[in-house]
Amino acid sequence: MPTTAHTKPLVLANWKMNLSVQESVVLARNLAAAYSKLKLKEHLELVLCPTFPALAPVAEVLKRQSVCLGAQDVFWKPVGPYTGEVSARVLKELGVTHVIIGHSERRQFLKESDAMVQQKVLATLAEGITPVLCVGETFSERQTGQKYLVIARQVASALAGVTLTSGLGLVIAYEPVWVIGSGQAVETHEAQETALVIRHTLLDVFSESTIARQVRIIYGGSVDPVNIGNFVGRGLLAGVLVGGASLEAKRFTNLMKKL
Repeated sequence: MPTTAHTKPLVLANWKMNLSVQESVVLARNLAAAYSKLKLKEHLELVLCPTFPALAPVAEVLKRQSVCLGAQDVFWKPVGPYTGEVSARVLKELGVTHVIIGHSERRQFLKESDAMVQQKVLATLAEGITPVLCVGETFSERQTGQKYLVIARQVASALAGVTLTSGLGLVIAYEPVWVIGSGQAVETHEAQETALVIRHTLLDVFSESTIARQVRIIYGGSVDPVNIGNFVGRGLLAGVLVGGASLEAKRFTNLMKKL
């Protein structure tokens, strides 16, 4: 049973801290051109997620395109003395439609807690922006049989107090921490099983009809042009979150052409 009423798969490119502002602009321009020329918008929805400094110039590139703009993080307060942070209100002003929240790299290196992730989800939805909630287990959690408990906890904690009113959307990206950047994705059946666990957890928060209309479950973690078909269009999975394979226009275009 699919978890979304959307007919086209969602593809998000997370460029992380890999590109300069000018490199981000050039890549966005090339991808937008390919997206239009190859009529990819008929087959998929594309979101590009550059660094904060590159958001405004990339937004300028995309403003007459069908490609959406995403951010890699957000702070949970709309305004205030929070040095170095960026609010959902400012992101919306720049044209951001999606925000990656709770990525394992932020949980690991910046010690983001489940409580912080939950506040970011609420702040993002308050501005009408779609959160892309990342969940996933570490290798040690997997080895000790805690995988599904960890993922269910992350989903439930992040969505505590969340209401998806009409017009709001939510994306949940299953990203097993141990495969990110490794070049080795999980097997299709495991991604499907994990998506089912996520969906069952969602049923404790939202109605089936809300999940069907407003929530997408996607996969992320070493997605590339070779394995993309293992994840998109497979039952519960409604798209992918792509890291390294999105950093080069030709390779990423080849990935999208497989959909």
